[in-house]
Amino acid sequence: MPTAPDKSPAPGDWTPTSWQARPAAQQPVYPDPEALHRVLGQLARLPPLVTSWEIENLKLQLAEATRGERFLLQGGDCSESFDDCESAAIASKLKILLQMSLVLVQGGKRRVTRIGRFAGQYAKPRSTDTETQNGVTLPSYRGDMINCAGFTPEDRVANPDLLLRAYERSGLTINFIRSLIEGGFADLHHPEYWGLGFVANSPHAVEYTRMVESIGESLRFMETLTGSVMADINRVDFYTSHEGLHLYYEQVQTRQVPRRPGWYNLSTHFPWVGDRTRALDGAHIEYFRGISNPIGVKVGPSITPDALVALAERLNPQNEPGRLTFIHRFGADRVEKCLPPLAEAIRRSGQQVLWCCDPMHGNTETTKSGIKTRRFEKILGELETSCRVLKACGTHLGGVHFELTGDNVTECIGGASGVTEADLSRDYRSTLDPRLNYEQAMEMALLLARLLAQNR
Repeated sequence: MPTAPDKSPAPGDWTPTSWQARPAAQQPVYPDPEALHRVLGQLARLPPLVTSWEIENLKLQLAEATRGERFLLQGGDCSESFDDCESAAIASKLKILLQMSLVLVQGGKRRVTRIGRFAGQYAKPRSTDTETQNGVTLPSYRGDMINCAGFTPEDRVANPDLLLRAYERSGLTINFIRSLIEGGFADLHHPEYWGLGFVANSPHAVEYTRMVESIGESLRFMETLTGSVMADINRVDFYTSHEGLHLYYEQVQTRQVPRRPGWYNLSTHFPWVGDRTRALDGAHIEYFRGISNPIGVKVGPSITPDALVALAERLNPQNEPGRLTFIHRFGADRVEKCLPPLAEAIRRSGQQVLWCCDPMHGNTETTKSGIKTRRFEKILGELETSCRVLKACGTHLGGVHFELTGDNVTECIGGASGVTEADLSRDYRSTLDPRLNYEQAMEMALLLARLLAQNR
């Protein structure tokens, strides 16, 4: 296992609790602070969910992506549900990400790092603190680790016991994913087993089948040539991520480990800061600047070039490759204007960052009937424009960040499957943001692979 250089971004004045002296946005208000501290004490004694060597290995892979030698595929639910912590749902999300990475490796001709947006994505920022229905106003639903989606006072109160349930569900999810991967779920000797049933009816069935056959033929050729079975090909590296929103939850799982300097957030491999919580002097940036994990920052239209450079310098003062990923989310109509000055400012500053496109959040819209959705062509359009703009600025698109599911939902409009606005009510399951369904996700991967091949 390769090891990264012994670098710790944490300066001497940083501690896992130093964020508490800064203004903290998007934090729940608990009516019983003593109950919260009791739960935090329990969480602090529980074992970590991930390891420092997994984190360091991911950082090395993200450094390769920063140099253009890899590509980052990050995806999963907008917000996980405790009810979805069951084997079929977890396996389908893992399978669609593996399938997409298979397409990107074959079409884009580079290695892919897979990061699941799950095993911890139980909290969500909200635009307003309250929600009103039929004249009744209650606190907003902030994710299953904070309160419940039902619209009653009991549901919407912040309950610290849910933090323990989030930890347990995260641990169960990670354990099942590791078991699947170690058991050969990702075996490239049999990529045909990765099918999700839709392939036979998809407009891209022939292209996908050709890719699968080509991978199998290439593997058999190499094994015939070398006279040995490539045993290591039966598994892949897979990492987890979530937005590090609930700072008390992140704090109690931030620990030092033997024989490594610094502090690690051991609740996930790759935590990120949201666009609503990235204030330079705020609590989230204060917390994130001190942990040794590779980290991401969501970047929206309101950011200025100077502010972006200041964030890079604050979060990655040693300019360590693989440490910092900017996940930009502007919208198809604004990326042409917003992205170039930011990319140019980072290039001039000499900061080594990985540019990752989140084409989902900037393209959210609400239909006349009040349903939140996203259009396939706008998601693809933002990817295409980002790739072109970054190349013109002397850098490259190094990753993508999708909200998707392996289920046959109808939440996003368009794609070859032809989901229309009228179809949205047929199988809309998300309690928060709309996701690509499995067929739309696979089509997006095929089109993205073509885009990467054209820009090599």
